[in-house]
Amino acid sequence: MNILVTGGAGFIGSHLTDKLLGLGHNVMVIDNFTTARRVNLTTHINLRLVEDTIANKQKVDEIFDDFKPEIVIHAAASYKDPDNWEEDVMTNVYGTVNVVKASQRLKVKRLIYFHTSLCYGLKPLEQPITFKHPLFSGGYSGGSSYAISKTGGEQYIELSGLDFISFRLANAYGPRNLSGPLPIFYSRLTQGKKCFVVDTRRDFIFIDDLVEVVLKAVEGKGERGYYHISTGRDYAIKELYDAVVEALGLSEDLKKQVEVRPRGEDDAPSILIDPTKTERDFNWKAKTPLKEGIKKAIEYYKVYGVSQTFTHLKLEDKK
Repeated sequence: MNILVTGGAGFIGSHLTDKLLGLGHNVMVIDNFTTARRVNLTTHINLRLVEDTIANKQKVDEIFDDFKPEIVIHAAASYKDPDNWEEDVMTNVYGTVNVVKASQRLKVKRLIYFHTSLCYGLKPLEQPITFKHPLFSGGYSGGSSYAISKTGGEQYIELSGLDFISFRLANAYGPRNLSGPLPIFYSRLTQGKKCFVVDTRRDFIFIDDLVEVVLKAVEGKGERGYYHISTGRDYAIKELYDAVVEALGLSEDLKKQVEVRPRGEDDAPSILIDPTKTERDFNWKAKTPLKEGIKKAIEYYKVYGVSQTFTHLKLEDKK
């Protein structure tokens, strides 16, 4: 099939692009490389790359008219600067509208979207979070412009009438990931800098497990609507830190010495989403142990380095 991957040079998008090419699909990627790495994509006879933003409606329309995608995987997102609300809106809302309108016009068979579990807010009413849980908006939508704008994009997709699947994700990690605590811990520990961990818990999903579900959605599995991709269990951020120390072969004393800070007043003790519906409809279950996934990520960082990291949240301490 002809498959368009927006944000196809990013963390999730590039892994999907690799797999799709390996399965014999023709893949078109659009990416502006704001948070992506060029090394993430390898030249392939069935791969076409356009360097641009999905906020450019004319370019989006040209790509759809020329490539005629049958499936669209919408992985492009703005999250680099938590204070750049304008860019978040232009990419995550307006850019999504451009992709949706073009998908309607070309009668795309299915649109696959990625959303953040922060759409449920920073104070979930249940653990694990099920689809009975309301979405929060405004100041309760995860405390970030990213969560608010991604929620807006998802709602326009629902409004479109297209056959879509929106995957609300746990914290994805693995090779090529440059956001979240894992690459930050790696970067600081390998530079001999001190780290701190916040007293919170999150669920972490390894990229290979995530990609497995998405490929099933490309094949037609699942019904129109929403799904969670998660392991179904949460880990303390301290556990993640300890696993990085182990993977790097550093002194065990670093585990004892790390500062554990209390969570902020508006920070959730845990954000854990329920994968039951996904496990049932896709005949799938996450299987990569956290320590194994972290080892694979560390192997990647050792080769390609971590030149910069990104977060959609404001950090209290960037020292």
